[in-house]
Amino acid sequence: MPLIHFLDVTNRDGVQTARTGLSKFGKTMVNFYLGRLGVAQSEIGFPFLFHEVPYIRAQTALEQAGAFGGLRLSGWCRAVAADVERSATLGLKHYNLSISTSDQMLRNKFRGRLDRPALIRETVEAVRTAKAAGAQTVGVNAEDGSRTDDGFLTEFAIAAREAGADRLRYCDTIGGDTPGRIGERFAKLAGTVGMPIETHCHNDLGMAVANSLAGAFGNLDAGQDAWINTCVNGIGERSGNADLVSCILALRHGFGVPAGAEIGDPLDLTWARRFAWWASYAFGQPLPNHQPGVGPNAFAHESGIHADGALKDHRNYELYDDEELGPFPHDRHARAGRIVLTGEYGGLAGFRHVFDDLGVEVTDEQLTFRLVQLCNAATGRPLTDDELRLIAVYPNELALLYPGLLIR
Repeated sequence: MPLIHFLDVTNRDGVQTARTGLSKFGKTMVNFYLGRLGVAQSEIGFPFLFHEVPYIRAQTALEQAGAFGGLRLSGWCRAVAADVERSATLGLKHYNLSISTSDQMLRNKFRGRLDRPALIRETVEAVRTAKAAGAQTVGVNAEDGSRTDDGFLTEFAIAAREAGADRLRYCDTIGGDTPGRIGERFAKLAGTVGMPIETHCHNDLGMAVANSLAGAFGNLDAGQDAWINTCVNGIGERSGNADLVSCILALRHGFGVPAGAEIGDPLDLTWARRFAWWASYAFGQPLPNHQPGVGPNAFAHESGIHADGALKDHRNYELYDDEELGPFPHDRHARAGRIVLTGEYGGLAGFRHVFDDLGVEVTDEQLTFRLVQLCNAATGRPLTDDELRLIAVYPNELALLYPGLLIR
């Protein structure tokens, strides 16, 4: 029976959001929360970039130490063999290789540098390079897939599959698709090509979640597993990407979800609010009051008719239970009044006080203390309770983030 899986791209597409940013330690926390939620895979970044190398080495060490549960880590590369070769030594076992496929991009982005045959040749070479280097799974990304005609998209996907690719990522790069269209295209593509078509939907028309589900259902209709790309809080370039929590809630509670449309991973939404509120804090992007499930107003009622009905039975005006999303965070750094914090300029007395208050045992005080200082300096804001706990439990792995400063 085909199943639905989530491949979150917060650490790749999400961090490309304009007017925001995330430290390498922040990207580590994204992987931590995705692991707690039970998401199948995280696209953790760009392994061919020099400044991502220490971060990726730290992530693979944390993965091996069990910090992320069953989360699989994957890298994004251009569909260029040289990118893959530069990445191959870092220990990642999963890749997505990306290239633009529409005539619009061939004419006005590549401007004659590539034509369709050359585009396929480069992709095939990159896939073979990744597989030869030991990649367990390789997805090929058809950037601007929603503006690529069916014939060439099928030709591109079949060539990639024959070279060893495991999935095709259909990118609605400019967010112009609609649910009926994308559902039909996915069913046709998945059935013809014989491999899963991965949804990557942008929200320029406000339909990224709806399009992601419709594409996933098209995969299931064709007898293929479905992979949905998401970002925490729906962040991403321009108007954002499909929101992770909204997609999960829609599959669990939406009317008319096809029978057999089952999520193939043991998702735990009781971490949803902690992740969403942490991400809002870390990215410096306020969480909208109306954000599904996790926003401050998601379960708030004021009008007389609604309040009366909700007081009698909350199901009168609520589709799912408040408790499903887990508790809102109440971290030390956000407390009012007298408080002692630990960070970039803190001393050992404050450091010890904070970890005692958290009830966290510190096994390597010197290394953990220095990591707290460095991580606080990197984020430029007080560290959260979950961040401090991760540092205390995995100091040796996190030290890989700072080569030359902490490696002993």
